[in-house]
Amino acid sequence: MIRSRAMTIRVAAGLAPLMALGALAGCSGSVSIGGNVVDQEEVASQISAELAAQVGRAPELVECPDDLDAEVGATLTCTLTDDGDVYDVRVEVTEVNGDDVLFDFEVEQQPR
Repeated sequence: MIRSRAMTIRVAAGLAPLMALGALAGCSGSVSIGGNVVDQEEVASQISAELAAQVGRAPELVECPDDLDAEVGATLTCTLTDDGDVYDVRVEVTEVNGDDVLFDFEVEQQPR
């Protein structure tokens, strides 16, 4: 089961289609897991869902290459594709409380 809190994100100004509603502030998110990692598809899904909630639509695609370790300081670089541009999305675990993993993510300013 997934329990999400307000997931914080920092999004690049260069994401014009997603940024039509203005710049987004950073925040934190949480998922509930049953092991010692957050599944890569769950991380991607949470990023996409939060972007959709913040700007009114999801990006075309968010992909993560690996699972995210459920330990504070663990990082992962995912990719976001929108309007033909590909951006790195940096993810970092900020807190682990039992099965709840909180992480921040930030979309890079420039496409690859």
